[in-house]
Amino acid sequence: MSGDGGVVLRRFVAGLAAVVLAAEAALLALVHLVLGRTTENQSMSIAGSDPDLMSTATYVMGAGIGAFLLLCAVLLAVAAVRDRSPGRAGRVLLIVAAVLHALLGTLAVGLAGWPVWGALMLVLCLLVLSLLLYARTDGDAPGARPKAPTGPVGEFRPTSP
Repeated sequence: MSGDGGVVLRRFVAGLAAVVLAAEAALLALVHLVLGRTTENQSMSIAGSDPDLMSTATYVMGAGIGAFLLLCAVLLAVAAVRDRSPGRAGRVLLIVAAVLHALLGTLAVGLAGWPVWGALMLVLCLLVLSLLLYARTDGDAPGARPKAPTGPVGEFRPTSP
């Protein structure tokens, strides 16, 4: 990946991750909306809990996770457009999103099955790959462009016998 190939890959992965996170945010917000409406319409209660409180909490969680994932999608979209690594706070948010997907993936195996686990692991891989492709070295300033590698393993030099 020497030359512009690294830039194209970085931008493609960050853009793809942004699109996938935005779609996931919309889907999760919709699922929480349906669950909240169902709880509200049927006056469901678990162990004497207030049904209105449960439906409100479901709406708030849906809005919260949707907003968080949309924020991560915007961070990745900005990184893809500018080809600059996110700042410290942006990297922390993306790491939290990756950990969230890892935890949800472990729960999804038992609750929703392997296809859902595969989708969550795909998003996890896109997040981690975006973080690694935009990784900064110690001498880089925040928001600096990542340096393209010189070769697959580094620079090759002839050795004498």
